[in-house]
Formats: sequence, C-alpha cells, structure tokens
Amino acid sequence: MRTRLLSLMAVILSMGLWSCNDQCKETRVTRRQIPFTRTLADIRASVKIESPHEMKRPGKLYTKGKYLFINEIKQGIHVIDNSNPSSPAFVSFIAIPGNGDLAVKGNTLYADSYTDLVAIDISDPTKAKEVGRVQNVFQNGQFDGAWWNINAVNGSVWDSEDATIQDFTVDYVEETITTNCEDTTPYPYYFNSVNSFWDMASFGTSASAASSSPNSAPGTSGKAGSMARFALNNDFLYTVSLTSLHLFDISKPTAPTTSGEINVGRNIETIFPYENKLFIGSANGMFIYDNADPKNPKQLSVFQHGTACDPVVVANDIAYVTLRTGTACWGTQNQMDLVDVSDASSPKLIKTYQMQNPHGLSVDFPTLYLCEGDFGLRIFDVTDKMGIDKNMLSTFSNIHAYDVITMGKNLLVIGKDGFYQYDASDVKDVKLLSRILVKK
Repeated sequence: MRTRLLSLMAVILSMGLWSCNDQCKETRVTRRQIPFTRTLADIRASVKIESPHEMKRPGKLYTKGKYLFINEIKQGIHVIDNSNPSSPAFVSFIAIPGNGDLAVKGNTLYADSYTDLVAIDISDPTKAKEVGRVQNVFQNGQFDGAWWNINAVNGSVWDSEDATIQDFTVDYVEETITTNCEDTTPYPYYFNSVNSFWDMASFGTSASAASSSPNSAPGTSGKAGSMARFALNNDFLYTVSLTSLHLFDISKPTAPTTSGEINVGRNIETIFPYENKLFIGSANGMFIYDNADPKNPKQLSVFQHGTACDPVVVANDIAYVTLRTGTACWGTQNQMDLVDVSDASSPKLIKTYQMQNPHGLSVDFPTLYLCEGDFGLRIFDVTDKMGIDKNMLSTFSNIHAYDVITMGKNLLVIGKDGFYQYDASDVKDVKLLSRILVKK
C-alpha cells in the first residue's frame, strides 16, 4: 500500500510540473529595427521648427546662456529654457533628420544632418530656421554607432539629390510569451548602441568641455560634455568623423564653408580643445594637435593605450582619459588615465585608476565629475594626482550618467533615463535641482 501511495504522489507531482511548464509566462523586451529609405532631397527639406516634443531617446547635451540644447537621437534638438534651474521649460523642438551633434556660436546653431552640416538661426528659438548648409561632408554613419548608408544614383553618390539614405528606427516592444518553467536561461535585454549614445564612446558629433577649458572659445560660444565630436575655436568649427578631422570656416556664421580635412587615424571618437591645442580621442589612443594656426592643425604626438572607447578632457596640463568595457570598441579595461601633457610633444602617463565603467567627465579644478554609466556619478578631489581614489567627495548611484557639464555652482548630467541638474556649490553636499525623465 505504501509503495502504491508513493507512486500515486509521484504521478500527481509530475502532472503538476507538466502543468507548470504549460502555464509559465514571461515578459520580455525585444529590440526591433525598422528599416527605411529617404532621398537627400526629402531630408534637406525637413529641417523645421516644431512645438516641444517629449524626450524619448536623448543624446548630446549643450548649454549656452539661459538655454539647454538636448539632442533627440537622429530626430533633432530640444530647446529648453533653463533660466530657473529648478524648473527648466521646453521651448521648441528643431527637427533635423539624422542629427547627432551640435555647437552654438552667437545666434547660430551648427548641427549634422546625415551627410550635411546645417546652420540654424536661433536668435528666436521659437522661430528657428535654416540659414546655411554645407552639403556632402559627412559619410556613412560618421558619428559613432549611428550607422546609416548612402546609395549612389547613376554611379555617383553626391551628384544627385535622388541619392538615398538607408537607415532604421528602433522600437522596444514588450511581449508576454509562454516558456518552459524549467528553462532558467536568462533572456537578454539588448540595449544596442548602434542607434544610441549610451554604450558608445560618444555617439555623434557634438561639442564637449571641462569648465577650466570649454570646448569652444569663451564669450559667444556655448559649452557641452566630454563626448564631443564638434568643437569651436573662434572662426572655426572642427568635427571629427571615424577617420578624419573636418575644418569649417564660420567667420560668416550663417554661411559656413568647408576649409579642409585631415586624416587622423582609425576609430576617432572625441575632440577637446585646450589652449592652442586639440586633443582627439580614438579607440587606440589620444592624438594631440598644435592649433596655433586654427586653419592648419599639426599633429604633435600620440599617447597610445589599449583598445577602448575614450573621451578626453584637459585641465592644468593634465589630460583625464577614461576607458571602458561594454562598447563597440571591444575594450577590456575600466579605468581612468592621468596623462601629463605639459610637453604636448611627449605626453607621459602619471597614474592609472581602476573604475567601474567610466563614461564622460568634466573638471572644475580641483573637482572632477566622473560618469559611471549604470553605476551613476562620482565626484573626486584631484588635488593629489597620486591619491584621487582616496578623495571621493560624493557619489550618486541611482541614476544612469553618460556625460556631464560643470557650470561651477550648477552641474548638468545626461543619461539614458534623462537629464539631471544639481546644485554643486558644495561638492560634498550636492543637491538635486530638477530632472527631465524620458518618456517610457
């Protein structure tokens, strides 16, 4: 009898498990790419001012005067009135197809739009309008990770506006499916950086700066984060593509003209001007150019490092270089290098610090603000170059931090979950002022 009872219980248990397998449900988020094709003529006719949009996939961050400019990846630029940092207000949206970066000089905003550089009059941000364009200067997905292709017409890529751009939009779809209850294999959530800044070494072409040396000349220009591919220097705009440094003459702000192209190397990612030099980050090292003659930069040296994505900022003749894993650069290091660049022709490593997953950074000496991606934001005193890791002042672990701009008392942070603004007048007691979260 005992044997029969045990057998019956085993059958019942087995049936229960089978039923479980039949009933298990799992909610998954999948990433879907939806391809599309547009002609250059259509794209070039689509730059326009629109009413404010909700922020869905923010990219580069730029600030000038009372305004914030936040790129919506490949869609355009949010214009935000930041007169009251505790309550920033959306003003308008500038639709710019294929946009990944921007820089502002005076009342002119410069932005990439797939193949072209566009100049936009923002003297009245509610009535922004295109005033100039340099066509056919950027090629196939020239800003990191935002890949696209241009198709030739009659054998020529550039000679006809009937040439087309091949690109894709990205949707994240939540779906519930039936699964095997006993299958414990985790289902991956792919946040692919091909169409996003967040896991790249600066997606796009935008300007970047530390407060001690902004990524643009002082006065009439704005300021942005350390993931820059755009930089301003008086009458010149510099942009970097995957292999080249592009020069634009903006002495007539509303009529930019191309002024040359310099082959730098492979996998170029960021650009940071400091004094009369340009510091260009790549997946394999940091290039230093003499920019005493702005229309003719000359390479001085290269600081080599392991393969990894690396934004660079410079303050007090020290370059702060971050390297991280989890990117298209296939890096294996999570670290920050301090490099002595007092002799720009012979940069020397001072010390390497291990980090969790360092992204963008900004320096308001002696304070360093370091983004750590999913690990948040960390603030260090860098007075002692050899003991930075022992002088962490504050940390914020509840945000995603991609890039940061220090404005002295105010701190601006951008991440995949939105924009955050802090009162940093006391770096040991940084307080949240406002935030703009992405629409889920």
